Amino acid sequence: MDSKLNRLVVLGAAESGVGAAYLARQQGYEVFVSDAGTITDHYKKQLQDWNIRFEENRHTEAEILKATEVVKSPGIADQVPIVRKLKEKNIPVISEIEFAARYTNATIVGITGSNGKTTTASLTYHILNDAGLNVGLAGNIGKSFAYQVATEKFDYYVLELSSFMLDDMYRFKAHIAVLLNITPDHLDRYDYKLENYAASKFRITQNQTAGDYFIYCADDPETIKGMEVRKFNAQQLPFSIKKKTDPGAYLDKDNIVINTLKEHFQMSINDLALQGKHNLYNSMASGIVAKVLELRNETLRESMGSFRNIEHRLEFVAKISGISFINDSKATNVNSTWYALESMTSDVVLILGGVDKGNDYGMLKDLVRQKVKAIVCLGKDNRRIHDAFEDEVEIIVNTFSAQEAAQIAYHLAKKGDTVLLSPACASFDLFKNYEDRGRQFKQAVKEL
Repeated sequence: MDSKLNRLVVLGAAESGVGAAYLARQQGYEVFVSDAGTITDHYKKQLQDWNIRFEENRHTEAEILKATEVVKSPGIADQVPIVRKLKEKNIPVISEIEFAARYTNATIVGITGSNGKTTTASLTYHILNDAGLNVGLAGNIGKSFAYQVATEKFDYYVLELSSFMLDDMYRFKAHIAVLLNITPDHLDRYDYKLENYAASKFRITQNQTAGDYFIYCADDPETIKGMEVRKFNAQQLPFSIKKKTDPGAYLDKDNIVINTLKEHFQMSINDLALQGKHNLYNSMASGIVAKVLELRNETLRESMGSFRNIEHRLEFVAKISGISFINDSKATNVNSTWYALESMTSDVVLILGGVDKGNDYGMLKDLVRQKVKAIVCLGKDNRRIHDAFEDEVEIIVNTFSAQEAAQIAYHLAKKGDTVLLSPACASFDLFKNYEDRGRQFKQAVKEL
């Protein structure tokens, strides 16, 4: 079918939606963008500049149901009435990543997992870029994949892929697929069944062939459970810090060892830029990608030693009166907070709370008992945090702004302690998003 006869409707006018609209326009589609909320001025101006029709604060059914295909923002659930109607009419609903992948021949490295995917994607991009490859970084991070496909000519893409993106991907193929871990997250979108969420994550391996690679964590029980009931065509490269995996990556005393079929690499863990157990996994996964692409060992060693971690992920903010402040606002689930606490070496005043996605705080109890002297709640409704931890810590305080949380945490901490913002919850009750929460926290710390 000629794309000129194709009518593409884009639901959601943020980064991914506006990028998809631009690419579609470039490819000769008739495009209409619809957002149930308000479109920010920046994106509105882009749509106007490109002469793309759009609407905000509503979904006009008559317009949307005329689509030959729909690109849906990952934030919109399948249960939304307009999406249900589209599916009833058998109008294909896909993700921006699926749409954009049609228009590039680049080698794609897809990275997913409940935790660590932003760090791993950023590190992988850093390594490939340092090695001189013509590479783009997209997905859940940076400029949208579709916009980059429309405006750049990258030979490689590193894509950070969430389960919501993967749900709407059908023909997309990752040449190198990385699955870091599977832990309960967003279960409200998966009928509260972990196996449904796991099935989403495994979609990253769909369409892979014998010439492709699947990199996964051999220490992650849910990943291994999921692998037992699935078939994989790609070459498998596991990584582990508990046992020797060859080919793959493993720990030999204080060294990371990476062996692919042709390549061997070794590096002391003390020379890695990213420290902490969870980051060993992230570094291993990125390192395997680099060796699959046959990058030189010296380049890889240099990149893995020079990487700067991303904003809002265990980001050091300041040391005031001997108290360290760390911004881990990106920890929007319990598991991320577990990782953050696990990497702490001092007593912690923990700032927790926000929109609770059906969290099971049980897994945090041991670490809270060992390391946390006080909890500062930052959210509109903190009852579940009080219920979960009232027997583990003596002090639990409610606060309703980043400033208040920072001030109270500062007073509760003493020299040598760490104030850790690692909320385990989404931020939509008091903030625009986790970035806004992190920035307000950093500003509040600077004002102490």
